[in-house]
Amino acid sequence: MPTRSWPNRSALPRLAATLALGGALAVAALVPAHANPLDSGPLADFINVFKTQAIPRDTVAYAGKEKPGTIVISTSQRRLYYVLGGGEAIRYGVGVGRQGFSWSGTKTVTGKKEWPAWRPPAQMLARRPDLPRYMAGGQDNPLGARAMYLGSSLYRIHGSNEPETMGAAVSSGCIRMTNKDVVDLYDRVKVGTKVIVKN
Repeated sequence: MPTRSWPNRSALPRLAATLALGGALAVAALVPAHANPLDSGPLADFINVFKTQAIPRDTVAYAGKEKPGTIVISTSQRRLYYVLGGGEAIRYGVGVGRQGFSWSGTKTVTGKKEWPAWRPPAQMLARRPDLPRYMAGGQDNPLGARAMYLGSSLYRIHGSNEPETMGAAVSSGCIRMTNKDVVDLYDRVKVGTKVIVKN
């Protein structure tokens, strides 16, 4: 009986590339014809993983008394902490509300969306009538790759199409993260998570 011949080692990188391309095309086939698979969805998430960040995510010592799974945001530090317990938290760089739009208090995550569409609220449209009334989810959308909705307020923790604004006070009150970081946080957070915002 003849033995099966496997590809030699030099052929393996080409085989891996072919399989990766086949997987990417299979995912692209699931996306509506009018949509760009690199703009939102699994391929866009994959691309965002390789983007560099000015403020790297890190696991740090944390002395707060909050329960594991709590989100604590320091607007003065421009940092978000996801409490792990055992004296540790994951620290993310964030953008926060500019002067006149910052806030503090306790909220709960009441909803989560991947690649959310954006409808600017009436208050924002009054200040910026040039804004679109609706924008589909995607890389150019101001809400970025993920959004976590806070209580019944207009505030969200969300991704951003402006990663250079991390560490700055520029938003209308929402907490901005890079798309890479917001995907990481989104996967950890459940609806019902407590969010504490401190000055």
